[in-house]
Amino acid sequence: MKKLLICLFIISSLTSNAQNADSAWIRDHYQKKEVYITMRDGVKLFTSVYMPKDTTTKHPVLISRTPYSCQPYGEDKWTPYWETYLKEYFKEGYIMVTQDVRGRWMSEGEFKDVRPFNANKKGKEIDEASDSYDAIDWLVKNIPGNNGNVGVFGISYPGFYTNMAAASNHPALKAASPQAPVTNWFIGDDFHHNGVFFQLDAVDFYSALGFAFGVPHPKPVAVPAESKGYAVHDNYKFFLETGTLKNLTKYMGDSIAFWKDLMAHPNYDAWWKARDARLATQHLQPAMLWVGGLFDAEDCWGAWNAYKAAEQNNPGKAFNKIVEGPWYHGQWANNDGTHHGNIQFGSNTSDYYQQHFEIPFFNYFLKGKGDISKIAEANIYISGANEWRSFSQWPPAEKKDETLYLQANGKLSAAKPLAENSFSAYTSDPAKPVPYEEHVHFNRTRKYMTNDQRFAARRPDVLVFQTDTLSKDITLAGNVIANIITSISTTDADFVVKIIDVFPDYLGYNNVNIYAETDPVDPYPMGGYQMLVRAEIFRGRYRKSYENPSAFTPGKIEEVKFELPSIAHRFGKGHRIMVQVQSSWFPLADRNPQQFIDIYHCNEKDFIKSDIKIYHDNKNASVIILPVLNE
Repeated sequence: MKKLLICLFIISSLTSNAQNADSAWIRDHYQKKEVYITMRDGVKLFTSVYMPKDTTTKHPVLISRTPYSCQPYGEDKWTPYWETYLKEYFKEGYIMVTQDVRGRWMSEGEFKDVRPFNANKKGKEIDEASDSYDAIDWLVKNIPGNNGNVGVFGISYPGFYTNMAAASNHPALKAASPQAPVTNWFIGDDFHHNGVFFQLDAVDFYSALGFAFGVPHPKPVAVPAESKGYAVHDNYKFFLETGTLKNLTKYMGDSIAFWKDLMAHPNYDAWWKARDARLATQHLQPAMLWVGGLFDAEDCWGAWNAYKAAEQNNPGKAFNKIVEGPWYHGQWANNDGTHHGNIQFGSNTSDYYQQHFEIPFFNYFLKGKGDISKIAEANIYISGANEWRSFSQWPPAEKKDETLYLQANGKLSAAKPLAENSFSAYTSDPAKPVPYEEHVHFNRTRKYMTNDQRFAARRPDVLVFQTDTLSKDITLAGNVIANIITSISTTDADFVVKIIDVFPDYLGYNNVNIYAETDPVDPYPMGGYQMLVRAEIFRGRYRKSYENPSAFTPGKIEEVKFELPSIAHRFGKGHRIMVQVQSSWFPLADRNPQQFIDIYHCNEKDFIKSDIKIYHDNKNASVIILPVLNE
């Protein structure tokens, strides 16, 4: 133990010394300037600029537009870039710019969540694309020593603003990298998945109980809104006892505009469609590098689908590429990409991304430096295999869709069922919803995307189907299709489908001797681990249309078919493929009252049990369609 502590102290000291050296270098070679940039309608946006002191050469500009603040404010107060890989851009001589978007923090104007893109702006009409254009135009004309080449990047909400900036097509904007970009908040990102409301994130993000993002401020502010905190530090208990979305609205108060919008637009109407960021992927002139995380709990859907839209909307575009790694939300920008929860990768995947994809991308297009020939069309990390793969398209041309049939007795195989009138059944009880995580916790975890699912497999309201032990490796690369044939005893229900990698019972890649005196941790038992590889939820009322939901007829057999976000995972020889099916995922997703009523305004008495049957016979066969990579 003493040797371990000494090693940790040495590592910590070396890291601290390196950061101090980088901090001193950046301060010695840069100056900070804060400016207001006037938009075409007269609104002024606060902008923080870090400029090289070197005047012997011209420098590219790299911008991030954010609703999360340019802080620290003050030209004598510096963002600690030296603690992250972003210090590499300083060493390369970039002019680094951060801007508070309209209506946020120190910027003027009215903030609107996911402000719709307006492709036909006239006069002084604005959107986020026009604000980006005006900011870029001012910077290249007024910041001394710039080389006229601009790049934009950002993660999550700043990824949305990066998409909008790319749509501005300012002639100086040469490269853009939207990373885990907010793309569609009804279909797959953050606050809805297939019409199911993700209450845990929405309440925590917008309310004063949590992050307080939605708390309005009529004038520019330099300090965040105060978070009041939750009275109950067990989110399953809090949301279950709160009961309904109507009751959650009482916690939100009257001032949070977007919460009201969420409650007022339960279906995929024109209001939601206008806020689909894929509308801003037409005629893109900058080089595009889309980035996402395979295990991103917030915006797993956005990067895949915005990239796909950009491909379709820009045929023949020279550089429109994607990188997907084994990451939680934003992990690619962190220093440690060696693992996700209990799943180890054997190398620092974040550092690999930074050095092989992002930095070379911007250096090439903004500085004319280096080589991008090794950045493929699709650069995908295959979890399970723990390796990067390059593909000429996504999904890969080498993949073939293969069907696995749900079977009686919990079997999963390629053989079509022969039995007649065969089904598995469970009762979905809103009073005892299936948790999305095993442990009691307060904040939504990011590890749930790969966590052990044995806790769920043991519940009577979760169906489990699994293959025999695999005799060879099977790699999945592309979208999984769930085609569930079901009947329910009520008029609505949700369906959660999970794709799970079942490890061998005696696997021990991170098992160590838990009795050793030098072991500082209690390792998780990986033998028999049920790794969540991909899961998705679907609200049954949208099985025919997101725009026009329809009730189930109790007892009538119907199809519920939906797509899960792309998957890139190898199920190793000796493992099993498992599928779990359930009807709640709580409190991550809101509870369905299991009646065809207005969920956003219903009462506690409206929540009823539903008897769910999942069919697997020769006439009504529930299937999972897997994108198997031919290797």
